[in-house]
Amino acid sequence: MTGRTSHPVGAGMSLRQMEYFLTVVEEASFTRAAETLHVTQPALSHQIKALEKSVGGALLERMPRGVRLTPMGRAFRPHAELAVRSAAQARRAARAAAGAEGGELHVAAVHSVAVGILPDVFARWRAAHPGVLLHLHEYATTEALEEEVERGTADLAVGPAPRDWPGTVVPVGREEIVLVVPFDDRFAGRTTVRLPELADRPWVRCAMEPVVEGERFLDWACGRAGFRPRTAVFTEHTSTAVRMAAAGVGVCTAPSYIVGGAVGEGCVVLSPDPPWRRALTVFSRVPPTGAAEAFVDLLRLTWPPPGAAVPPGGPADVCGAPAARGDR
Repeated sequence: MTGRTSHPVGAGMSLRQMEYFLTVVEEASFTRAAETLHVTQPALSHQIKALEKSVGGALLERMPRGVRLTPMGRAFRPHAELAVRSAAQARRAARAAAGAEGGELHVAAVHSVAVGILPDVFARWRAAHPGVLLHLHEYATTEALEEEVERGTADLAVGPAPRDWPGTVVPVGREEIVLVVPFDDRFAGRTTVRLPELADRPWVRCAMEPVVEGERFLDWACGRAGFRPRTAVFTEHTSTAVRMAAAGVGVCTAPSYIVGGAVGEGCVVLSPDPPWRRALTVFSRVPPTGAAEAFVDLLRLTWPPPGAAVPPGGPADVCGAPAARGDR
C-alpha cells in the first residue's frame, strides 16, 4: 500500500462523473459524448480524469478512432450503470412519495401480462392520474423481470411470483392456464379435457415456456399424463401461439385472459382437468409508495375483471410452484 490509497477508493466520485463516463462508453467518442451531454470536450475530459483519479486507474483507453474500456473500466461499468439507474429510481420514488400526481413510473411485465392485462389498467390509470408518465418495459421471462427490477430499470414488475425475492411481493391473484383449439376441433363442444385425451395431438409451443422440475412445463405435465408432446412449431410470443392454434396448427396453452380479450374470439378455450394455475404478483425492491402504491392498488381492483373467477390455490397450482419459471 502507498499513501495514494490511504483514503477510501471512490471518496471523491460523483454521480455526474459516472454519467459522463457511461455516455463516453456509449458514444465511443469524447467528441460525440460532449455533444450529447451539452458540455465542452475539455470539461468532459476533466471530469473523466477526476473519476479515474478517484478509482485509482485508467477506465478508458484513448484510441486513434475513439475510445475503449480498459480492464478496470469493464469492471467499473456495471456498477456505474447500477448507481446511475438507482439514483434515477430514487428521484422517482421521492417525487412519487409526495403524491401520485407527478413524475413517472416504470413498470416491467412479461409479454402475456403486457398484452392481456395491462392495457385496461393503463387506461384507467391515465384517466385517474394523467400527470404521471408510464413507461412499460416488456420481457420474456420472470428472471428478466427480476434482473431489471434489481438493476433499477423498473420501479415494479408484474408477472408470475418470483422465487427467493429479497424485496416486496404483493399477490394480485391467480391466472388460469387454458388449452386453445380451433372451432372445428373434435373437442370444440366441450369445456374441459383431460390431458391424456390430447396424446395424439401436435402442439404449438412458446419458446419461453416455464420450467418445472428441470423440464419445460408441457413436457413435465404431459410426462405425468403418460406421453411426450409432439411439437409442431415453436413461437416467440404467447399471442402468436394462440393465433396458430386457432388456425389449426396444433393445441397451445395460454393464460385465459390473453385468449379472448387480447387476441380475439377465433378459437375454442378448454380448461384442463385438473386445472392449471399460477400466482400473479407485483414485486419491487422496496415497498411501493406514492404513485407505485397507487398503481398496485389499481391493478388489484382492475384484475381479474368483474365476473371472472379467480380460483384458489391447491394441489393443481402446479404453475405457481417455486420451480416454475418463465413466461407463457
